[in-house]
Amino acid sequence: MDLAVILLTGLALSMDAFTVSVSKGMTLKNLTTSLGIKIALSFGIFQGIMPFLGWFLGVSFEKYIVAIDHWIALILLTYLGFNMIKGFFEKDEVEENKSYLTNKELFILSIATSIDALAVGVSFAFTDVNIYYICISITVITFIMCLIGVFLGKKIGNVLSSYAELLGGVILILIGLNIFNEHTHFISNIF
Repeated sequence: MDLAVILLTGLALSMDAFTVSVSKGMTLKNLTTSLGIKIALSFGIFQGIMPFLGWFLGVSFEKYIVAIDHWIALILLTYLGFNMIKGFFEKDEVEENKSYLTNKELFILSIATSIDALAVGVSFAFTDVNIYYICISITVITFIMCLIGVFLGKKIGNVLSSYAELLGGVILILIGLNIFNEHTHFISNIF
């Protein structure tokens, strides 16, 4: 696998995490540099670990992973998205000044956005690749993309202000639906 393919794989795998990073950047009113780095690092680490786990599990579990990865992502992202939308409609003046991201929420988001990387890792088991080099590349690319995403989201969030949480929740649900559609083609089956 040449360098261009590795970089494109890393970029492709980082897109969901990038979009969620933008969403979190929009909704966290008091986003600090250290929190932005924590978000990007969490997404990067999970995106790098999951292909390794997939590669390690290899052929024997491929059909099970591919069969449910889109369901897991859909459920987790939809759950978090609905909670953000619910929070938007249940705001009061005290909550409006609160801005936090729990470790639990960050963990769930990191898993949800990296499930597809697990399946990609399974496909690496069938090729002659240096899995360590690929996983490190995916980690670094995702970290950089998510760091950019978080602070881009902060800029967008300042412009959108009060609707950022609602928009962020809708984005998470749409990402979950997109992942689900990529695996099941349910939209093309409807039409």
